[in-house]
Amino acid sequence: MSGVDAVLGALADPTRRALLDALAARGQASASALAADLPVSRQAIVKHLTILEEAELVSSARAGREVRYTLRSQALDATARWMASLAGEWDRRLNAIKRAAEAEDQPRRPQ
Repeated sequence: MSGVDAVLGALADPTRRALLDALAARGQASASALAADLPVSRQAIVKHLTILEEAELVSSARAGREVRYTLRSQALDATARWMASLAGEWDRRLNAIKRAAEAEDQPRRPQ
């Protein structure tokens, strides 16, 4: 799976988006701390964090007995650049269609 595919797949779930928002606000947190703010179990949070880590959206580091998670922005930045490029291509295509349609609407001059 490509990086963009992994990021988009990870972002498709509202719980994972909520986890990213929580990490953005906190800086770093354990799965237990994150689970306290969401209506899902700690085990479910760990599974979601694993998917986010596989998509390179978070990183984990052991701190004593707990694992602390931190937001990573590189994969999200790369996905945003891909989306902006895609949007630019669609804008170019739509402008070409608009110009062609407007050219068809122009009255023809008699010869």
